[in-house]
Amino acid sequence: MNELSFAVPLWVWAAVTVGIGVMLAADLIAHRDNHVIGFREAAVWSSIWIAIGLGFGLILLAWQGGEASSTYYAGYLIEKALSIDNVFVFALVFSFFAVPDAYQHKVLFWGVIGALAFRLVFIFIGAELLQVFFWTAYLFGAFLIWTGYKMAVSKDEEVHPDRNPVVRLVRKLVPTDPRFHGGKFFIRVHGKRIATLLFVVLVAIEATDLVFAIDSVAAVLAITTNTFIVWTANAFAVLGLRSLYFCLAGLLRRFPYLHYGLAVLLAFAGVKLILSETPVGKLPIPLTLGVIVVTITVSIAWSLIATRGEATHETGQVDGAGPQPGTTPHATALSADPHDPEGRPS
Repeated sequence: MNELSFAVPLWVWAAVTVGIGVMLAADLIAHRDNHVIGFREAAVWSSIWIAIGLGFGLILLAWQGGEASSTYYAGYLIEKALSIDNVFVFALVFSFFAVPDAYQHKVLFWGVIGALAFRLVFIFIGAELLQVFFWTAYLFGAFLIWTGYKMAVSKDEEVHPDRNPVVRLVRKLVPTDPRFHGGKFFIRVHGKRIATLLFVVLVAIEATDLVFAIDSVAAVLAITTNTFIVWTANAFAVLGLRSLYFCLAGLLRRFPYLHYGLAVLLAFAGVKLILSETPVGKLPIPLTLGVIVVTITVSIAWSLIATRGEATHETGQVDGAGPQPGTTPHATALSADPHDPEGRPS
């Protein structure tokens, strides 16, 4: 295990948390109207978020030195890579429920807030378990290896968001109108508050991200149990998740082999975590960074070479249109009829 440890004053935690809140507020204000986010706008915002994430690593370099900075970058890169898989599932959910492009950014905004909350909880629980019970490293490591295996062999399996137990529970407990009502999550009918289909979509996004949060936090804890680094690496990677979605959702068909690279990264994190509690000890951070960079580069290059004959303009995003439903490998033959009284896909 990477035992990197340094004192983080409470005011630093507060400053980082407030900074993240300010950035979220700025993002919300910039997209407060329900306009369709095009590729160019998403690319600009993605560049801003990536620059902020990389810049924080430089702050760590000046404050705590090269080991802290390189550890942060390793965690940030693996988080950023794994967030691409989030994009696949988000595109599936939006396609399944036929969510209009103009409302997708609002769902993702609140989805990002939920993702940050899930990760913060898992970080402190996971780090404490690894510190107190050494054998949890074997459990987390085995879980990551199994997750990587499942990702490699099960990528083309259909996923049905409406079958998610959390979504089904919400529909049973909360009166729901199976239609969209603009960008509203709730409406009032005869004085009674009723959830809209957009709220069901948000629940589906949050429920699926709960699984991603477990995977990604465990992967970064395999690099270090320093809660400040794990939290900032997760937070700065997740902050740009919404913009990343609008950049990549229409281009996901160009990355058919990326999931193999992500599977390798999860398995590598699992092996690294297990080895940390053996005589081998922790693997050096430069080696970890190298494996992450090479794996991502190879899987992306392999995908782009394999699909170089495809015209990317067919995705409908190059000229500023939002991501189109059904553009991911997962979304085969899935659709939703918002007028179905039960809210089920047609």
